[in-house]
Amino acid sequence: MSFLTISHLEKAFGSNLVVKDFKLEVEKGEFISLLGPSGCGKTTVLRMMAGFERPTSGRIRIDGQEVTGLKANARNIGMMFQAYALFPNLTVADNVGFGLKVKGVARTEREARVAEMLDLISLSDMAGRFPFQLSGGQQQRVALARALAPSPRVLLLDEPLSALDAKVRVSLRNEIREIQQRLGITTIFVTHDQEEAMSISDRIVVMNAGIADQVGSPFEIYNRPTTRFVANFVGTLNTFSVKVEDSNLGKVRLAGQALTLPGGFASSGPEMAIALRPEALRLGREPGYETVVMGRIEDVHFMGSIIRLRARVAGESVVMDTFNRADQPPPKPGTEVEISLSGKDAIILRG
Repeated sequence: MSFLTISHLEKAFGSNLVVKDFKLEVEKGEFISLLGPSGCGKTTVLRMMAGFERPTSGRIRIDGQEVTGLKANARNIGMMFQAYALFPNLTVADNVGFGLKVKGVARTEREARVAEMLDLISLSDMAGRFPFQLSGGQQQRVALARALAPSPRVLLLDEPLSALDAKVRVSLRNEIREIQQRLGITTIFVTHDQEEAMSISDRIVVMNAGIADQVGSPFEIYNRPTTRFVANFVGTLNTFSVKVEDSNLGKVRLAGQALTLPGGFASSGPEMAIALRPEALRLGREPGYETVVMGRIEDVHFMGSIIRLRARVAGESVVMDTFNRADQPPPKPGTEVEISLSGKDAIILRG
């Protein structure tokens, strides 16, 4: 049995159904991200797990215990918010130990746990400081330690990094993942940032209009999206209209050139849409890439180790990523180029 089970969860505000038949099973120690645009229902799902919102219907079980009707303070869940929500009049140590004090944990035991948590987040030397004396990243680490101090069964993180600058975000998200793995705590992380979700999650739930559109590993979500929404929301996508020649054999034509999609497909008409990621396109002819189309370079963006090229192919603007090579400058805008691609990399767009 899964450690955390969410069954047919729904939430309506008046006539507006914001979460629709949401289902999820989470193993103990898993790191799950709820990913989606603003208003897709991901934070509402998290708040129902925490006990801050009561579901309109559905059930939530943690470690075999039905918690749907329990108050938030009876669920033994740790919560970390976007706003740090630290008590400004309490020191770092007192903030971390606040939940333990409310639980009635003895002072000596509480102090030992606080010291352990401050060591975990590498802020032992700041125990006596107040929140205003800390940076944003340090305050969020204190908020994490406070959430973890009572040894919760599940850790819920509601966009905890969105208020931080880019460099601190990357550093702190890696710290959160490292601490989560070290403690083995089951974690649900809400974010609208796909790079964030892809980099630290065991599995991702991509949400769209209150529905879990797809659940899978970062590899599966990126490389094998099952709906058009997931394909377009996660990563950059080049979309092509292709002419169907033989759906059973997977044969189509792209920009007049033959392309074979492995496994065949069901077709409802003479044309269909496929997509290719920027890294699936190759500049020039390359072994193993059976189809070659002509393109004209429109723009070149140098991004360090990666060069992003924008080209016009069959009337469509497409992007492709290639590694920077010091001995091979990228083509200039206006250059006619050959672009290689393979049917094995194509994503058939449905839904």
